[in-house]
Amino acid sequence: MSEARLEPDRESALMSDDKLELKLWLRLLTCSSLIQGEVRARLREAFATTLPRFDLLAQLDRAPDGLTMGELSSRLMVSNGNVTGLTEALVREGLVSRLPEPDDRRSLRIRLTAAGKRAFDAMTPTHERWIDQMMAGLTRAEKAHLLALLGKLKASAREASGQ
Repeated sequence: MSEARLEPDRESALMSDDKLELKLWLRLLTCSSLIQGEVRARLREAFATTLPRFDLLAQLDRAPDGLTMGELSSRLMVSNGNVTGLTEALVREGLVSRLPEPDDRRSLRIRLTAAGKRAFDAMTPTHERWIDQMMAGLTRAEKAHLLALLGKLKASAREASGQ
């Protein structure tokens, strides 16, 4: 990236050295927003789909027996209402099926259909390549170290929130 295209980081505006936690939070937010925005745009352009749709298909791909609406909601960290609308659209398109749970008729189990599996499998190599490109500035060791540090941060955040 050329120097002319670089924008100042949000956290760079904080001058005080004693605001390290705030700087870190803002840096994480910036990185997440940059990557998420790029993935959203690329999914829209390359596959005419959205990130929430991709994420829902990804969760179902990891669960061959399917997931309940509640499990999907929890894994995607969104409300049941968000999952319901998205699932209904994917059912209409034939990408997922929705069947009552045998043990609980009030609960629905969502599964990828064969068409949904083919659609997801067509997107994953490209998606993986995009993520690899966006993280190419880090060595493998740096990525492993960052992953470990973020794991510690996740545990700390969970503990602070009582989860």
